[in-house]
Amino acid sequence: MSTPDAVPVSLAEIARIAGVGRAAVSNWRRRHDSFPIRIGGTDVSPQFSLAEVEQWLRDNGKLTDVGGREFLWPRFEALGSRDESGLAVAEAARRMRSPRTRSSHPGLSDRARDLAIEAAQLGRREGPRETFEFLLQRWLETHVRQLSTTPAQLASLMTRIALAVRLGASEGGLTVLDPACGTGHLPAAAAQEYDGEDLAVLACERDPALAALASARLGFVAEDRELRTEVATADALRADPFAGVRADIALCNPPFNERDWGYEELATDQRWAHGLPPRTEPELAWVQHLVSRLRPGGAAVVVLPPAVASRKAGRRIRGSLLRTGTLRAVVALPPGSAQPHSVSLQLWVLRAAPDNPAAASPGQDALFVDATRFARPGVREPGPDWDALGSFVLSAVETLDRPDSDPPEGTVRVPLLDLLDDEVDVTPGRYTAASAEPSGVELAASWGDLGTLLADLAGHAQHLSKLGFDAGTLQTTATVGDLVKAGALTLRAGQQPAESATPPREGAVPLLTVPDLLMDGKPSGLLCADSAHAVAQEGDVVVAGVVRAYKAWVHEGPPMALGPQLYALRVDPEKLDAHFLAGCLRAPANGRQAGTHASSSSRVDIRRLQVLRLPLDKQAAYAETFRRLRDFETLLTRTDSLGKRLVSDVSDRLAAGGLTV
Repeated sequence: MSTPDAVPVSLAEIARIAGVGRAAVSNWRRRHDSFPIRIGGTDVSPQFSLAEVEQWLRDNGKLTDVGGREFLWPRFEALGSRDESGLAVAEAARRMRSPRTRSSHPGLSDRARDLAIEAAQLGRREGPRETFEFLLQRWLETHVRQLSTTPAQLASLMTRIALAVRLGASEGGLTVLDPACGTGHLPAAAAQEYDGEDLAVLACERDPALAALASARLGFVAEDRELRTEVATADALRADPFAGVRADIALCNPPFNERDWGYEELATDQRWAHGLPPRTEPELAWVQHLVSRLRPGGAAVVVLPPAVASRKAGRRIRGSLLRTGTLRAVVALPPGSAQPHSVSLQLWVLRAAPDNPAAASPGQDALFVDATRFARPGVREPGPDWDALGSFVLSAVETLDRPDSDPPEGTVRVPLLDLLDDEVDVTPGRYTAASAEPSGVELAASWGDLGTLLADLAGHAQHLSKLGFDAGTLQTTATVGDLVKAGALTLRAGQQPAESATPPREGAVPLLTVPDLLMDGKPSGLLCADSAHAVAQEGDVVVAGVVRAYKAWVHEGPPMALGPQLYALRVDPEKLDAHFLAGCLRAPANGRQAGTHASSSSRVDIRRLQVLRLPLDKQAAYAETFRRLRDFETLLTRTDSLGKRLVSDVSDRLAAGGLTV
């Protein structure tokens, strides 16, 4: 039974505190009678007292290198309210930087204030900035469905684009503005990317908890350099606290699809120089707000959903932005670059007209950049290849004011006359796809590649079709479990890696998981090589023990760690051929028979998988046929992909005309 003052923690939270996997905590609970009893939750998701768990972990030596901040977050989460816990984290950060402060945020309860004071004391011992970042990250993870944040890599890229696009330099240093800053990712990135003198960062956020956290974040950034910061709690569209400011660069990731943005009360606002934004186009209100707060020649970069580029209601405003030279470029980002991760968001690059018109680019065109190819669908955490993406986008944007230079592949300049039609569609893919059509030489090369693949397929098919099978001969089999007992192979099971605040770098090995296999089959993570995890070496047979991703293959690359439901089988070469073993295990019927349930998400009992009993000298012929069958499958996949691409490319060329007969 729970007590009123007990702070509840789940098995997952205990695992995080102790730096182990959840399975380890379940084992502790099962094996140790002294493990704390459940105080709440359910049998499936039990909850325990944080104080009792801490005492048990300390008594049993389970807290190796665990700092006190690990026990802080469950207490912040126990405050219940998203706003109060956020304000408490911000209050703790403020007290870490100013130990003598006496006043507290008026929205805090006595319990939250006392917790903030205690957290500040611990932060001053274990590192104020590290403690704040730890608490902030946990807060963001807990409320991820209620918040939209800007990844640090995207924030950095946006800042670098704005600095590259702005014209001239203003007197008195650089002024950065973010009118919808959230927890301050964009202003913090601007402070880190700009290495000049005299920087002023102005930010606005209507949510008090987010504004307090942004102020705390920028407070720590200001400790490293000369920096003037101001974070206002206000709705920038309805009551802009920086109406008289003219910024050098403006960055923004505004709220999407908000109908109640102030359409009625702002109908006559002077910021709508390009037209009154329709009620259904709040994003275009933010775009014009940013432009209105730029000094002449200043640049703005804003994150927008792709529909803003083509919706019929906004075509007049888009046309005006293009005609005046304000909208200079549109960048299509890969899915996963920011929330919502399933959407290919866009960056609109805007620039205010300079005082000296001759300083602007003489070209009457706009730049469209399609960077969607930098997606990495196989990674565990969503996100593109940021290094490659950043280099590509910056190299493209740097050609904005150099009309004689050729933009990189996937980038195209489009004359205004081609843009200002009835739709005024500024979706990059609409223009970059046409420029990326394969030439006649490339099509001919693709047809040649297809012919080679078909010839190879025919050769494999001819060989495989001659295989004979004696239906009357019964072969005995052994299970993997039997082979393990006989010493013919060893079996190691992969497991979930413990969460770590810092990813391993030196001596790390790739980590493969079942989700990776379901995507592109490439490892998505890293793991310390000296960990106790199962690591597949060259020549080991790797088996995916789940029905929906069931497969087996001989690992031929460098060492690779295995995640849950993946297994490494190392054969005794005097008893088993690895390719023979992999071929037997790979049979689909084998996996189905060893499955624990009928659903595609069920596990496969690896020890029940069947392997033919054959002497080593006869295994070689089977191994060679298994290899040829797998090569045949690979060729089929490649032929299918190339054939479909050729059909698509040739159909586009035919539809565009120009057929010679």
